[in-house]
Amino acid sequence: MAVLLLIVANLLWAGQGVAVKLLAGGLGPLATALLPLYFITFLGLGLLCLRGDVAQKFKAAWTLRREFFLAGICGQLMAQVGMTLGISWSTASNGAILSLLIPIFGALIAVWLLRERLSALRVSVLLLGLAGVFLLSPLNGVSSAGTRNHALAGNLLIAAGCLGSAFYNVYSKRLLNHFSGIEILFFSYLPTTVFSLPVLFVFEPHCLSHLAHLTVVQWGALGYLAIFFYGLSMVFFLRALGTVDVVIASASLYLMPLFGVALAFSILGERLVPREFLGSAIVLVATLMLFRFDYSEPQGNGLRTS
Repeated sequence: MAVLLLIVANLLWAGQGVAVKLLAGGLGPLATALLPLYFITFLGLGLLCLRGDVAQKFKAAWTLRREFFLAGICGQLMAQVGMTLGISWSTASNGAILSLLIPIFGALIAVWLLRERLSALRVSVLLLGLAGVFLLSPLNGVSSAGTRNHALAGNLLIAAGCLGSAFYNVYSKRLLNHFSGIEILFFSYLPTTVFSLPVLFVFEPHCLSHLAHLTVVQWGALGYLAIFFYGLSMVFFLRALGTVDVVIASASLYLMPLFGVALAFSILGERLVPREFLGSAIVLVATLMLFRFDYSEPQGNGLRTS
């Protein structure tokens, strides 16, 4: 079940680059990153109210307010603003290849923070997946120095976003002993919303008025980011994270560029070359090796509470 949840989560995450590019020109990068997050935060509040005992949940979350603040600000805010702003300055393909940093960052943070083991198999799979993603999405050269500098800044922001995403994935596992996946999402998204709301209106004060000018396709992209990217994909990932080590869950993220290539081929009509087929095969082999020979072993949860 965990394997299926990880596959579906990566498939949903793979659509981020396409959605961000579809929203270009309709919304600014900060609004693209934050407005869907605000929507899913309010939706999460509604779901918690329907489940009852909201006051008790808020009280329990308040006792771990430092953990939720760090997960929200250093994790989600850094991840989504970095990735969205970086992709808007760079390219979706660069976002795909740089996302390979998430498994590497996640493995290192998990070894440090959760004391998870970094076996020879896991190291080999991480390196094999790294090679496969390089074949899938090679960095594109650019012609002018100005464009090159702009793309470099975008790539650095994407890398920062990958670090934030890896930190969130690892740090959230510390909270799974106390809260469900939906509760972790809401209580980590809440400080992100409170902290980022004034920042959004300072840098993009007219973002709400721009909503009236979005096309049907752009509204669809915005809805996709809110419901599927920020919502369902994270619920699936956190549920899987409750039964597997972070290193294994992070290595599954090598599937995301593979799915990104497939989406580009099916939705955008981009042509696949033999190198990309080879890269896809390597990524699949690496992921299957991990799930076959590592996930089948008994897993310690590696949880520590502060």
